Amino acid sequence: MESRRLETLKQIAHGVAVQFGDKCEVVIHDVTPGRPDHTIVYIENGHVSGRKVGDGASQVVLDQIANLESQPEDHLCYLMRTPGGKILKSSTMYIRNSRGAVTAIFAINYDVTNLILMHQEIGEMTMPRDTAHTEPEKIINVNDVLEELITQSIRLVGKPVALMSKDDKIKAIRFLNDAGAFLVTKSGDKVAKYFGISKYTLYSYIDAKKQEEKKNG
Repeated sequence: MESRRLETLKQIAHGVAVQFGDKCEVVIHDVTPGRPDHTIVYIENGHVSGRKVGDGASQVVLDQIANLESQPEDHLCYLMRTPGGKILKSSTMYIRNSRGAVTAIFAINYDVTNLILMHQEIGEMTMPRDTAHTEPEKIINVNDVLEELITQSIRLVGKPVALMSKDDKIKAIRFLNDAGAFLVTKSGDKVAKYFGISKYTLYSYIDAKKQEEKKNG
């Protein structure tokens, strides 16, 4: 990577880290050929993921190194989990040289673990317990119904999707199936994407329950 471009990226990385504090990790990867074992050339707040300058590539970086001829799109605002269990809200941006080839990856990883747990606690504190005195239900469209059912499934499991195990996802999806969520057009696509699974996996979870019911019936 060109030294001038690297210095510019370092300046931006430092500014982002200072702006958002010590829970915000900013990483610069050099993905020019020959560096797969030590792609990190600069990092701010490395304690977030436990990495340092000289460490090797993450999976997203390895994927880019394996496809240097491709033109990937920036991957923004997605969740990932560290080996230590932290949940990070991340963005990955591909930096190109004057010829349009990707030579660096600029990544921002913000530790949202405590925010997620706090959100869960606030939800528990503010959830009404007296269901006998509620406002009349509103007439809403089917997409709103699906959104509400997904919200209820998350509440049933008691943790955000990023922290769910396979069994947690099965529990949530079976709730949706029992509630008729999959009667909504294209709901399978939306639910699969929301839970980060394929449609094949989604329907395998549903079919497994049907098989159990037949066996027990």
